[in-house]
Amino acid sequence: MLYTFLLVLLVIDCIVLMLAILLQSGKGTGLAASFGGASSSPDALIGIRQAGNLLTKASWWGGGIFLGLCFVLQLMSTHTSAPRSVLEKGLGTQPQNVAPPTSAPAVPLEPAPTTTAPTTTAPARTPATKPPATTPKR
Repeated sequence: MLYTFLLVLLVIDCIVLMLAILLQSGKGTGLAASFGGASSSPDALIGIRQAGNLLTKASWWGGGIFLGLCFVLQLMSTHTSAPRSVLEKGLGTQPQNVAPPTSAPAVPLEPAPTTTAPTTTAPARTPATKPPATTPKR
C-alpha cells in the first residue's frame, strides 16, 4: 500500500517538475552565449545571481523530491522481491514408494476377449492376358 502511494507521488512530482521546467523563461546565457554568442563580459561566463522565482524553486524542490522518491522506491522494491535461486530451495520432501495394502487381493490381469469377425476376401483379379503378337510373314 505504501509502495503504491509513493509511486503515485512520484508520478505527480514528475508532472509538476516537467511543468516547472517548461514554463521557465530562457535566460539567454546558455552554452552558446559563453563562447562568444551574446556577450563577452565576465558575468556571461559565470552568470549573474538572480533571486529565484517560484518556478526556479519548484524545479529545485521537484528534482530533490524526485531523486529521494526514486531512491526510496528502489530500496523498497529490492526488499520485497529478492530473487531466489532454484538451488536454494532444496529438494524438499520426495514422495516415497508405498506398497499397496496387503488386505486387498491382487487381481490378475485378464486377457482381452478375442472376437473373430468373419473376414471375406475378394477374388483375386488377374490381369487380362493379351494374345501373342504375330508378325506378318513376307
